[in-house]
Amino acid sequence: MPEGTLHIVSTPIGNLQDITLRALDVFNTVDEILCEDTRHSSRLLSHHGIKVRTSPYHDHNKERRTPELVSRLKSGESFALICDAGTPGISDEAFFLVRACRREGVPVTTAPGASAMLSALVASGLPTDRFAFEGFLPRKHGERKRKLSALALEDRTLIFYCSPYQIRSTCEDLAEVLPEVRVVLARELTKLHEEYLFGTGAELLLKLPKEPKGEFVVLFHPQGKG
Repeated sequence: MPEGTLHIVSTPIGNLQDITLRALDVFNTVDEILCEDTRHSSRLLSHHGIKVRTSPYHDHNKERRTPELVSRLKSGESFALICDAGTPGISDEAFFLVRACRREGVPVTTAPGASAMLSALVASGLPTDRFAFEGFLPRKHGERKRKLSALALEDRTLIFYCSPYQIRSTCEDLAEVLPEVRVVLARELTKLHEEYLFGTGAELLLKLPKEPKGEFVVLFHPQGKG
């Protein structure tokens, strides 16, 4: 029996219309859709009339489920792997399954689409010729400041993800470690309340609401370009 294929499928980061025709075609042809959160993804799938079986694949069950999924792929089943928003494998557990498939020779392909970091980058006004995605900054002040200090000499645009609970303290650390660097904060991308904020860390502290909402993309060029 021929092996199945793992399809890495990008989903919208906010606007449900930002789904590709190929992604919808993949959803309708696979045996199962692996979701970071099945309840969250059900809204997107229902919106587009997708009735394929779903199951959870996330950080808390990846080690238990991966051997089973690889075995099923090798027996001929095919899966679509999606995350809550954007492209799977960017700071999430999709990497774990993809690596296991590659080690076992299971075919892996992508249906590319939305990505929060790329959407924020191209609309930020910062240099796009060289950039680096650094994932999430450390949660603790001391570790975060050390990380920012280590990146101070970078000659690329740097991109981070940040939760609304950490964005104010992150701006405080930016104001202390990189006081002259202009920062871009992007939130609610592609949604009704999409917003970009610009300024130094200190200036952004004055612009942020008391209780920020939505996930943030934080971008800056340590050498002040842009």
